[in-house]
Amino acid sequence: MSSPLWITATPPASHGELHIGHLAGPYVAADVLSRYLRADGRSVLFVTGTSDHNSSVELRALRDGRKPQEVAEGYRQAICADLLRAGVEFDLITEPRSSAEYRQWVQNLFSRLRADGVIAPRTRLMPYCEPCGRWLYGAHAAGECPHCGQPCTGGICYACARPNDCGELLSPRCSLCDTPAALRRCRRLYLPLEPFRDQLADHWRTSDLPPRVAALCEGLAEDGLPDIAVCHPADWGLPVPGDDFPDHRLDVCFEDVAMHLYGCWPDHRTTPEETVHFCGAGHVFCQAVLLPVLVMAQGVKLRHSFCVSESLHIEDSRTGRRSAVWALDLLTEFGSDTLRRHVLQTRPTGRAMPFSRSDLERTRQLLDATWNGWLGRLFATVREESAGLVPDAAPGGAGWTILHERMLRTAGELREAYEPQSFDPRRAVALLDEVVRSADDFGHINAYERHRPAGYGSCTPAIVAQLQVAGALAAWARPVMPEGADRLAAALGLPAGRAVTADALTAPAADTRLSPPTGPIFGF
Repeated sequence: MSSPLWITATPPASHGELHIGHLAGPYVAADVLSRYLRADGRSVLFVTGTSDHNSSVELRALRDGRKPQEVAEGYRQAICADLLRAGVEFDLITEPRSSAEYRQWVQNLFSRLRADGVIAPRTRLMPYCEPCGRWLYGAHAAGECPHCGQPCTGGICYACARPNDCGELLSPRCSLCDTPAALRRCRRLYLPLEPFRDQLADHWRTSDLPPRVAALCEGLAEDGLPDIAVCHPADWGLPVPGDDFPDHRLDVCFEDVAMHLYGCWPDHRTTPEETVHFCGAGHVFCQAVLLPVLVMAQGVKLRHSFCVSESLHIEDSRTGRRSAVWALDLLTEFGSDTLRRHVLQTRPTGRAMPFSRSDLERTRQLLDATWNGWLGRLFATVREESAGLVPDAAPGGAGWTILHERMLRTAGELREAYEPQSFDPRRAVALLDEVVRSADDFGHINAYERHRPAGYGSCTPAIVAQLQVAGALAAWARPVMPEGADRLAAALGLPAGRAVTADALTAPAADTRLSPPTGPIFGF
């Protein structure tokens, strides 16, 4: 690939901390792909930002009696810290409020689009709260979706992923005071999608669209592509450049898409050839429709792929109501390895999935009993049989030929599960479990070699064979559980971050002194 693969993850809104649904959705899965490709020697650009100008930030500030900039900055720092604790490593997390270069870039993009006629003024009905004296858009507007009838806010329905023009909401009301809204005429700037119909249709035909995304795009095209409001009369957000809309701020959906473009090609000199977008189902419109339009408007054509996750349902066992489970609490209690593995194993793909702490606890128990159990027994055997040094022997033992061939096949299957075109992290977790179970069974079977009369056999070939599998596991599991994989590589004296290939099936050199940690390798 001559240019980097561009990986995006939806910018989280900085009105609150990360919860388990964020990690189970775009962020951990995108990091898995990024780590795999980097280890394979391929160029990657993994970007996101924080949606600091989201209307939900201002709404949170109004409810808490705080300034929106205080809310945005506090939660932005918490979000970035939690992503780091979860082992999610971006090349760039754009900070909208601290980067003057970013703000100027986005406003320049907006001005170019307007000068080219891509953005034009329209007058439409918009909800207005008379008691609050506030135009209602985004999180400020509550009602029912005009397309699916589900509860939603202004701009986007996160149930059906269709856009709305705020004034289209059924039974609109103010999210702050719950007063029914009045509809008033409001002149705003819009991005009409209909002029891009042919380009979008061609783009959707040639892109790898999941059925969920294809259904949205085809439905929009059949109903008539809408005009999308790209600014609102508001106090919070990036000001609209120019003098004719002085009290308007850029729409957050437009800004979040522009944020991806800024992270990818701020200088317009380096353009990726292919992108993979990780997002929740409710955010698909921005990634599959609005972002391609902004790219097309720059005269650039990209190949797009999508990894779309559904919602994660968390219910309070006492009330039966849905509740939030904060990422920081789970990371503190279970660690990144256990949490990453669990959200990948239970990733909500194609349908919503439930989450329970008891299931997460079972994941920890599985890691401790199976993964750490096998590795602990292997290191103990090396310590007892060869004083902690890697034996000078060829790999072998009962069943090694079959196990070795299985491991070679597994390397290929893992690569398929990690590749962008066939990305399936749940499959990768299942394959890694099979690697560990097979190696553990092999170790138990060959442990009886230690009890045979002198001269009838030795357990050292089986030890070296298991060390080969452990060496492979340190490379193969790193995209999923980087913290434990790096601990395992260090214990074996092997470099961290090796490629997921059959070549990783290599034991440390003979007479290498192993240095296993005092605690668990995977999880804690």
